Amino acid sequence: MRFSLRTFYTANPITLTIAAILTVVVLFAAEIPLLEMIEMKTYDFRLKSRVRQPPSPAIALALIDEKSLDQEGRWPWPRSKIARLVDILSEDGAAVIGFDIGFLEPDENSRLGFIDQLGREVRNLDIRNDKLKEFIGTSRKNADNDLALAESIRRSPAAVVLGYFFHMAAGELDYRIETDEIKRQLSRIEASKYPAVLFKDPEIDFVPFIEAHAPESNLEILTKAAESAGYYSVKSDPDGVVRWMPLIIKCGEHIYPPLAVSCVWHYLGRPPMMVEVSRYGVERIRMGTGFIPTNETGQLLINYIGPPKTFPQFSICDILAGRIPPGIFKGRIVLVGATAMGTHDLRSTPVSPLHPGVEIQATVIDNLLTGDFMTRPRWSRIYDLMALVLLGAVTGLALPRLSAVNGVLFAAGLFVLHIFFARWLFVHSRMWLNMVYPLMALALTYTVLTVYHYVTEERERKRLKGTFRQYVAPL
Repeated sequence: MRFSLRTFYTANPITLTIAAILTVVVLFAAEIPLLEMIEMKTYDFRLKSRVRQPPSPAIALALIDEKSLDQEGRWPWPRSKIARLVDILSEDGAAVIGFDIGFLEPDENSRLGFIDQLGREVRNLDIRNDKLKEFIGTSRKNADNDLALAESIRRSPAAVVLGYFFHMAAGELDYRIETDEIKRQLSRIEASKYPAVLFKDPEIDFVPFIEAHAPESNLEILTKAAESAGYYSVKSDPDGVVRWMPLIIKCGEHIYPPLAVSCVWHYLGRPPMMVEVSRYGVERIRMGTGFIPTNETGQLLINYIGPPKTFPQFSICDILAGRIPPGIFKGRIVLVGATAMGTHDLRSTPVSPLHPGVEIQATVIDNLLTGDFMTRPRWSRIYDLMALVLLGAVTGLALPRLSAVNGVLFAAGLFVLHIFFARWLFVHSRMWLNMVYPLMALALTYTVLTVYHYVTEERERKRLKGTFRQYVAPL
């Protein structure tokens, strides 16, 4: 026993291999930000390196692009123009019209302001004329662009889904939102909350959802006219890249879906929808007979199927001018959004440094409709741990039995094999398994054993040289 303990505490290939593996295990458990960032970049590389995927034919984009701004004027446009867009898309047979833009403030309408000013002057002068009063009322109704948009939404046979966003924390604001205002904003989106939440463990003692401070919703007149609403807020990783879409955000007492989920739900005919929560967090979102996989906080790993312009795109100016072939939008989800540089809706994604937010929503819709999900399974942490231990152990056992050249070839082959295996699972099974830590275990074990071999060889060479000096006289 004394010999085995001495062997264990003495530097040798076995103890050095164990030490290298344990070092990587500690780094793995600590989730070092730099190493996690490198792993995220390997995820981006895997997405870019696979073949581009065809988009779902059910999605089309109506865009506020540079061409539309040149022809229709700077953004924001009068709501009457958006009302015409809704009418045209509806007449062409769109199934769902989703807005990746918000109508958060009343329309800036100088004509309406003049009519209101005229009405106030008439009242102040105490002019009593029924025909004048009727004229002012009719003129105001015709000039009210918000009312025009609300009526277009209300009469549309398509399901119109409005977009809004969340203020995620009070600290990110340079002003204070009063409690009454938060309640008022929440009342406007309450009808769009998730219909049901199933807690599989009734004794769960934590809130697994991402929480927001306050919503910034659409005008009440538009909210009442639309079928539903969904947020277009996204969440970036520490490097500023959007890889995940939060499918659940809690604000107040309820949880809410994003624009993409709301559009798909209406497109599928509003099937039963439920959020399932287990003791470990959010398990999945059930929609009809299918389900949407999420991580513990309710986020979906976005399966980007291609770079910007992957989905069919149509300039709104062409739609308004009647330059689009009839029936092009029939039976489709039409997302209205902005891609022009001046609209500030460009994000960094794994496939592009400038990716329009509306195309991110379209990508999530595509994932939901096709069921082609990218996942990082809950058991992947166990697999990653086993992979790093296995690669480190195999390297530690093999190197002492191989020559220097064969050792390099063996380690390099194992290194490349793990990369190809992780990429193959990524492409064919849509699973994100860790590359960095297993490869680090292999590389660290190889480096430590190579240095040990060099040091011991050098020590042995000096020992033999010293021994020969005792028996051989110097020349």
